[in-house]
Amino acid sequence: MTSNSFDWIIRDSPSLLLVLDESLVCRGIATVWQKRLKRGLAKQDAIPAQELFDFDSEPDLLEQFKALARDGEPIVNAAVGLLMSDGVLSGQIGAWRAQHDEDDHPCIVVAATDVSIFRDAVDELTALKTQHSLILGSAGEGIYGLNSEGEITFGNAAAEAIIGWQTRKVLGQKAHDVHHHSYPDGSPYPRDDCHIYAALTDGEVHHVDNEVFWHADGSAVPVEYTSTPILKEGKPDGAVVVFRDISERIEMEQKQHAAYEELEKLKVTYQLILDSAGEGIYGLDSQGRITFGNAAAEDIAGWRSDKVLGQKAHDVHHHSYPDGSHYPRDDCPIYAALKDGEVHHVDNEVFWHADGSSVPVEYTSTPILKDGKPDGAVVVFRDISKRKKLQQQRDTAFEEIQLLKDKLEQERDYLREEINVISNFSEIIGSSNALNRTLAQIESVASTPVNVLVLGESGVGKEMVARAIHVHSDRADMPLVKVNCASIPKDLFESEFFGHVRGAFTGAHRDRVGRLQLAAGGTLFLDEVGEIPLSQQGKLLRALQENEFERVGDDETIRVDVRVVAATNRDLGADVKAGRFREDLFYRLSVFPVEVPPLRDRTEDIAPLATHFLKLICRDLGREPIKLTNQQLDILKSHNWPGNIRELKNVIERAVISSNGARLRLDLALPGLATATIESRPDVMTGSIGFLTDEEFRDMEKSNITSALRYANWQIWGENGAAQLLGVKPSTLTYRMKVFGIEKDTLSPMK
Repeated sequence: MTSNSFDWIIRDSPSLLLVLDESLVCRGIATVWQKRLKRGLAKQDAIPAQELFDFDSEPDLLEQFKALARDGEPIVNAAVGLLMSDGVLSGQIGAWRAQHDEDDHPCIVVAATDVSIFRDAVDELTALKTQHSLILGSAGEGIYGLNSEGEITFGNAAAEAIIGWQTRKVLGQKAHDVHHHSYPDGSPYPRDDCHIYAALTDGEVHHVDNEVFWHADGSAVPVEYTSTPILKEGKPDGAVVVFRDISERIEMEQKQHAAYEELEKLKVTYQLILDSAGEGIYGLDSQGRITFGNAAAEDIAGWRSDKVLGQKAHDVHHHSYPDGSHYPRDDCPIYAALKDGEVHHVDNEVFWHADGSSVPVEYTSTPILKDGKPDGAVVVFRDISKRKKLQQQRDTAFEEIQLLKDKLEQERDYLREEINVISNFSEIIGSSNALNRTLAQIESVASTPVNVLVLGESGVGKEMVARAIHVHSDRADMPLVKVNCASIPKDLFESEFFGHVRGAFTGAHRDRVGRLQLAAGGTLFLDEVGEIPLSQQGKLLRALQENEFERVGDDETIRVDVRVVAATNRDLGADVKAGRFREDLFYRLSVFPVEVPPLRDRTEDIAPLATHFLKLICRDLGREPIKLTNQQLDILKSHNWPGNIRELKNVIERAVISSNGARLRLDLALPGLATATIESRPDVMTGSIGFLTDEEFRDMEKSNITSALRYANWQIWGENGAAQLLGVKPSTLTYRMKVFGIEKDTLSPMK
């Protein structure tokens, strides 16, 4: 059937219809369209398509018509200018090929629509399409759209360039079938597995970076793409696919991978070299961050290198000093190499282990120089725990040896002193009732473990009593350690009593054994105990109560078993009331008080004492033996002896030194003594009696003390006090006033 066969069908159509043959010549046209043609064309039976359509404005449309005539490819909603008698009419056409049977020639049916009435809308739409095309065309990524059936609705220039298609030729085709039909190896890619179409099913965005799109020439193009659903009323109604060619990236990645594998081989080689080293080794970048570490570093510091890479080394293992105090990063010798470019070696610090313990180390931080400037560092370190332990053991052994040496030296000194004392005081001499009472007390208390407080004036022999208590105790084989409390400076009291460790204070250059530790197992004699500073009495009390103490500068507690014998010439009871002596310490020391009588209360012991001293002093000075006359003995007995036995010994020694022959010059040792005695009691020295009774002597001594007190206006202490006038210690004078019952009177002072 020819095109003219359709003439009766289309001629009366209210729509703009026409029929073209395969040469694109009009063979039939609707009357409504024919009437609007240019004059002269309406009566022609064959009108070329170029006379009906404005192909100059739409050159692609002519190609589409030719393709339709050749391949039967339909034209859908194509915009075109319709050439009419009144000018070019804006229209939109659809065209398809029709053929009645195989013997007939095919024809092309064209349906046109006058869209001039929608010109404004069309212009706006055209502008939007143009803008849309420009946007899509300027995009570097390939972009195309899909409808709900997965058919291509548009595409941009980048998509055509990457995949090699022509958008107009693939419009309406299934995208998967066009370019996504196979896997990279050429095997079929099921449409149901397609991530592009998945967005049309689940309404989710799907991103893929390991597949290929197939080029129009049959080659595979590696791509990265994202399929984003177009939602209509919450349901997928299409999708937009954005993709890019990642061939260059893959090539670069392959090169990088090859380089990385080579680098890994080198790293393995270098790591084997590093791990074979016995020292810990790690690297730093210019910011002090860890860049590598070897097996020894992991063993010593307890970290895992892969866990600390990129972290600041100082913060990982060098953040604190050995005592736990903060270690400023600016002071770190490791980081110093990054600043000054110098090698820094340290052997007295610690690295902190991952378990929180400290590891003593010796390390060297060596800078890595780049263009002469530090660009990193290599730190080599070793665990010196064993070396430190050996050194500590050696130091401890040395300290113990030094302590034993000091202890032996001090015991030697005390032994010498004891030998001297024994040589001078081999026994307590005397047989007076007052002395016998004291000896009975010594015998009673010596065998017990209780503390003893020896009371008496200065020079009465309190140390002899303490020694006698020690010798007759079960501690006689252990040391008797003497401490003169009055001779110890206040600041050194603790060090003297308890000892100290090296560095405890300025001048403490070595460890020192304290008197308490030295007396362990034996007896500690505290002479002049009343002179202990009040601020230190509590510490001594605690040591005596608990039998333990700490050396100055040391945390270690030392336990000792010590018996204490204290001595004083002061009235400790009065000191307690006055707040100068702790009451609890007083009761701790005075469990058993022993009072040593003054020499004036034991005049019958003066003769044997004087004779004993005379014999020893003559021997020590290399003199011939000298004897005391009865008259000299009477003179000695008549003396008040405020200095007690010590004064007696000194007088005898001065007399021996002053003597040239066999006659003892006691008159030179005690000038005026005999004269004063004769003048005060002429009947004593010249009469038949030749002595004073004890009561008379006490009355005379009491009168003398009272006169001195009145002269000093009852001032005992200080310059021009009664004690200074009498030549005795204030404590001694106070004691004698108590003994004689002397109290301040209301008489006027003597001037």
